[in-house]
Amino acid sequence: MKQFLFAMVILCAAAMPPAASAQSRVLTYSDQEIMLASADPRLAANKRLIYDFWREVIEGAHTELAEKYLAGAYIQHNPNVPNGLVGFIDFFSRRKPVTIEPRVKSPLVAIVAEGDLVVLSFVHRGGDPKRPESIYTTTWFDMFRVENGKIAEHWDPALKG
Repeated sequence: MKQFLFAMVILCAAAMPPAASAQSRVLTYSDQEIMLASADPRLAANKRLIYDFWREVIEGAHTELAEKYLAGAYIQHNPNVPNGLVGFIDFFSRRKPVTIEPRVKSPLVAIVAEGDLVVLSFVHRGGDPKRPESIYTTTWFDMFRVENGKIAEHWDPALKG
C-alpha cells in the first residue's frame, strides 16, 4: 500500500503545472472501457467490480444490490456513512432507485488499480469563494479495497456534514 500511495504522490506531482501557471481544467476521459482494461486479470476484475458497484448502487441507488458488492464487515472512512453492509444500506436507501446506465454517468477521469486497491477519480466542480460567479474544477476520488471479490473498505475526501 505504501508503494501505491508513493506512486500516486509522484504521479500527481509530475502532473502538476509549474507554480507560475494558472490552473488547468480537469477533464474526463471518454473511453471507460479502456480504463477498465488491464493485462492482469485480477486488476481488471477488481476495476469491473468497483465500476459496476458505482453504476448500480451509487448512481442507480439500487441498494438491494449492495450485498452483491459489499463485504458484511465493510469499513467506511467517509465520516457521514456508517460501517458495515447494514449501515451502508440504511444510509443510501434514502434515495429513490433510477435506471442503471451502461456507463458511469459521473465525470470520470481515471480508474487505477494496484494490488487490492481501486481508485476512481472524477471531475469535481466548485464555486470559487473569492469569485462566486466563477467555477473551478478539481479532482474527487473514491478508493476501495477489494477482498475475496467484495468491497471491504472505502475512502474518499468527504467532510462531515
